[in-house]
Amino acid sequence: MNPNSVFETFGGLGIAPSLLEIIARSKFTEPTPIQRQAIPPALEGKDVVGIAQTGTGKTLAFGIPMIQILARAKNQGLVLLPTRELALQVDEELHKIGRSFGLKTAVLIGGLSIKPQITALARNPHIIIATPGRLIDHIQHRTATLDRVGILVLDEADRMLDMGFEPQIRRILQTLPKNRQTMLFSATLPPEIMRIASSHMRLPIRIEVAPPGTTVQGVAQEIFVVKKEDKLWLLEKILAEYKGSALVFTRTKYGAKKVTYRVKMMGHNVAEIHGNRSLGQRRDALEGFKSGKYRVLVATDIASRGIDVQGIELVLNFDLPEQAEDYVHRIGRTARAGREGHAISFAMPDQRREVSEIEFLIKKNLPISKLPGVPPAHQAQMAPPSRYPQPSGEKPPQKKFPPRFNRRGSSRSFRPRR
Repeated sequence: MNPNSVFETFGGLGIAPSLLEIIARSKFTEPTPIQRQAIPPALEGKDVVGIAQTGTGKTLAFGIPMIQILARAKNQGLVLLPTRELALQVDEELHKIGRSFGLKTAVLIGGLSIKPQITALARNPHIIIATPGRLIDHIQHRTATLDRVGILVLDEADRMLDMGFEPQIRRILQTLPKNRQTMLFSATLPPEIMRIASSHMRLPIRIEVAPPGTTVQGVAQEIFVVKKEDKLWLLEKILAEYKGSALVFTRTKYGAKKVTYRVKMMGHNVAEIHGNRSLGQRRDALEGFKSGKYRVLVATDIASRGIDVQGIELVLNFDLPEQAEDYVHRIGRTARAGREGHAISFAMPDQRREVSEIEFLIKKNLPISKLPGVPPAHQAQMAPPSRYPQPSGEKPPQKKFPPRFNRRGSSRSFRPRR
């Protein structure tokens, strides 16, 4: 790649030359639409509300301005995210461009010992990356203070509200200094988020790269109408057809565990990720999925946002999501960075309303595909008649036992009690 092309594409956004060199070494060729529109006002210190499809580079859209501003300022940055996995991913991305600047971060997430996090906070990090619940824990224990925060980022804010973090977010916003820059990024923007933005942001610039609910262009979508008892049969058929990596979504933790077991019985290398798995198990599952150790990853919606795994061929909704917005985030795991992918959803016959809500959100009709064969349950119903059919109205012959033994297995004659 020609480094000069990076200076031509990213150079007009106001990024410092030293950061441009790092971007060139990181093999970023040109800014994504959200990066092109969000970076200039963010570098000017303005509040930003960014709406973009998942997988379009929102992390660098706030990461580059944050690192450049903090390099010359003495305050801190704070990034709030809904899940542990997303927090670890953002930390990794920020270190790619901030390592040569001596960037120090503190990742505050649940599922890990709090002592290393206290140590990281004592080192006076440039950026704190946290989930709302664990940050509140540190505030209550007085191990974290937010009086030096000059830049706040709310990433996947709608998901944080869906997970019930609104009280924690409002408490954190009240703790932060009033004189700060705030940036908010997400793929959807419900009214609740706009109410928070209007009350805690200063004349934010709204950047809408794609309307809320827009799906990634490279994803081919289809639906199979299938009964609940036939879902595993259909899953086996589809996994045999698609040879690449597959991400399977279920609604519940129990469902994820059950599907994982059955997929393993089908002969595939599979891992699971949901709320009942420890952070170490979840990290092992994600790393194994990225490296190809596991071909199939079964997950609940905990993985539907922000998990950046390149090259996923198939996203399969074994269960439709409870909220239509989560459909957008689920299928956004494939066709990332301009690639192509496939999204298949299983809908039961009584889920017409759920499908209609998804179609209304994404503003397109989902094609219904024909089942690849006859399910086993239907085959049993269609089985040919017995070899010797009985005439209508006659009872089939009763099974006869040998004369020596009765039904109890005894050779003595059976006499009913009187």
